[in-house]
Amino acid sequence: MPNTWSREFGALINTQRTLKKMPLRKVAAMLDIDTSTLSKIEKGERPANSKMIPVIAELFGLDYKEIQVKYLIKKLDEEFGKQPFFNEALQHLIDNKK
Repeated sequence: MPNTWSREFGALINTQRTLKKMPLRKVAAMLDIDTSTLSKIEKGERPANSKMIPVIAELFGLDYKEIQVKYLIKKLDEEFGKQPFFNEALQHLIDNKK
């Protein structure tokens, strides 16, 4: 089952594709996937992956950084958010990246 980010990203692709009146096959070709896979991603039935972010950002003129940050936030929270020392580990990582 796709995670929250995948479902939201799929909905974003669908919305942008509809607004720009782009056919499913064209967006799928840009992502180098078949149309049925993209359709399932848009419907939240199949997971998206982070490699799609720069392609979608460029294709629709969206802010790559904003999408990437949202992806990382959701991924980290879903994967590790319930761990008892998550905040401390994240702070340690931030402090050591400076």
